[in-house]
Amino acid sequence: MRTITILGSTGSVGCNTVDLVEREPGRFAVEALVANKNVAKLAEQAKKLHPRLVVVADESAYLALKDAVAGCNIEVAAGAEAVIEAARRPADWVMSAIVGAAGLQPTLAAIRRGAIIGLANKETLVCAGSLVMAEVKRWNATLVPVDSEHSAVFQVFDFEHRDRIDKIILTASGGPFRTMSRQAMATVTPAQAVAHPKWNMGAKISVDSATMMNKGLEVIEAYHLFGVPEDRIDILVHPQSVVHSMVSYVDGSVLAQLGTPDMRTPISLALGWPDRLGWPGKQLNLAEVGQLTFEAPDPVRFPALRLARDVLKKGGAAPTILNAANEIAVQAFLDERIAFLDIVAVVEQVVAALGDKPVTALDDVLACDAEARRVARDVVARIAK
Repeated sequence: MRTITILGSTGSVGCNTVDLVEREPGRFAVEALVANKNVAKLAEQAKKLHPRLVVVADESAYLALKDAVAGCNIEVAAGAEAVIEAARRPADWVMSAIVGAAGLQPTLAAIRRGAIIGLANKETLVCAGSLVMAEVKRWNATLVPVDSEHSAVFQVFDFEHRDRIDKIILTASGGPFRTMSRQAMATVTPAQAVAHPKWNMGAKISVDSATMMNKGLEVIEAYHLFGVPEDRIDILVHPQSVVHSMVSYVDGSVLAQLGTPDMRTPISLALGWPDRLGWPGKQLNLAEVGQLTFEAPDPVRFPALRLARDVLKKGGAAPTILNAANEIAVQAFLDERIAFLDIVAVVEQVVAALGDKPVTALDDVLACDAEARRVARDVVARIAK
């Protein structure tokens, strides 16, 4: 029996993880479930999975959570430190699915135990990729990527013969505005932006898909996960979301992983690694799909792609600054304080203002993250007037 902890259990990835665990009774014992503030969903999950500990990051929700699981013999905690402590608990496997930079420190806590990490939080590697990968090596931890693209690469990447790899090709659905003009995108609403044509995701990730910032972040994540230079990581728009990514080899072979657009597939791979779990979802039927199409991304329509590559080349704190500014800008858009096209504009202004300060320790990352958020809020405030 594998013991597991789910960080971000009430989000999209977390709920899908819970679903898979429920389908495998007797295979997993749950050490901890961690959520941000959704007490009702967390309590519902706890009553089904019987974890030893439940944690809510929002300290003001502590009493509500304690009441909700009263009589269940479950330990209850709240606050940012409690989230990190939950990651330190002795679970064999940890799902890192807390959205944004908030997932960095809990993920590091699990890494420093030598755990197997199902990594759904790409921001951990965007913010502190070099530091995180050094800790993975130091503590002999295992990162199994959960993003569908990186999971696909992970499955066909020859880690023992890296010199035989030509490039990584990350596929992208193109989001809901793939064919929309910049002029039309200027007036899109949050409801339109979160309505992804293929994937069921949380609001922040859906907006990142709509701006294609998510694909820029994934380039940075792939750079750290697989050790392939930025100029050998390509992006290819594939609207059907069947080919989840590819690896091209020096002999001309291109290996791909295919599947239906369902996050339970990469989650299942990570949850069972190095085994594979069965699940009752719809299997891929290529005859039904009929046609697979591919196209180059439009850098004019989606400037986030260029910006993400620029900060990766700069290095230092630039990716941390990009991520922090993007989180603030996306939330401002969801709150209807700025327009859709303002998201990347805000990020670009913050990156230009703060540059590429050196990062040598976690404290540097946290300081740059905080400064970038402050500057981003100021930029948003000016635009929102």
